Amino acid sequence: MKTAIIILASVVAALIAAFIIWFFILGIMSKSGKGPGLINGTLSRCPNTTNCVCSEYKDDVSHYLDPIAIPQNIKLDTLPMLEDIIRYMGGTIQTEGNNYLAATFTSRIFRFVDDFEIRIDPVQKVIHVRSASRAGRGDMGVNKKRFELFRKLYNQRISEAPNPEWNA
Repeated sequence: MKTAIIILASVVAALIAAFIIWFFILGIMSKSGKGPGLINGTLSRCPNTTNCVCSEYKDDVSHYLDPIAIPQNIKLDTLPMLEDIIRYMGGTIQTEGNNYLAATFTSRIFRFVDDFEIRIDPVQKVIHVRSASRAGRGDMGVNKKRFELFRKLYNQRISEAPNPEWNA
């Protein structure tokens, strides 16, 4: 009986160690590459995994979140404000320009890199966001939470704006 418990404990410990090592490997793998960027002027679609959300494609129900509305009285040149919010959230800006921002977020323990992309649509007066993990298939809802935190912080900043023509 004692031998069986020791063997079982050894197997469980080995499985836990393999699981942890696998996560470190995924973290290392996620550091290579970069975000998908714009494709034909829009954010990329999410892959068929649960670790991505995007406001660009309403027909992709499993990944879709509503875009962020830009109030009518706010100027559209809000990239510096959006960059500040991303930095406040712990992100690092990778690319900026022409109504587009790309940033990365890195998790604390396993160092997973996630891409966070923003496209401002001046015609529809919305901000489209795509948040996706570079590695793995799941994220325990991290990308959705990041998107919603970004929305909340953006709306707070807008509501605190000193005047309607506030320009980041």
